[in-house]
Amino acid sequence: MNLRRDVFQAIADPTRRAILLLLASQSLTAGAIASNFDTARPTVSKHLQILTECELLNQEQTGREIYYHLNPKKMKEIADFIEPFRRMWDDRFNKLESIMKNYQSKK
Repeated sequence: MNLRRDVFQAIADPTRRAILLLLASQSLTAGAIASNFDTARPTVSKHLQILTECELLNQEQTGREIYYHLNPKKMKEIADFIEPFRRMWDDRFNKLESIMKNYQSKK
């Protein structure tokens, strides 16, 4: 059975977000990633599997080691999806800030 995972469900988990942050600056092996967490290595491997299935991570084999690294194209897709919401909230907060400044100046 080929299970298709939702990318937003994948990044909803705090451990998986921490893995993504860890891999933002460098590629690491599963063992190196697992050493940053207080969970069993099979648990971290399951998180890596989910992130890989969602195409958020790519695997690259070097000798006997498999290195995980971010998939920038998939991360950009997520950022592009979120961008309109970020702009909308920026506009709302800017309007609120303007209202608050006007309110304070009238006091």
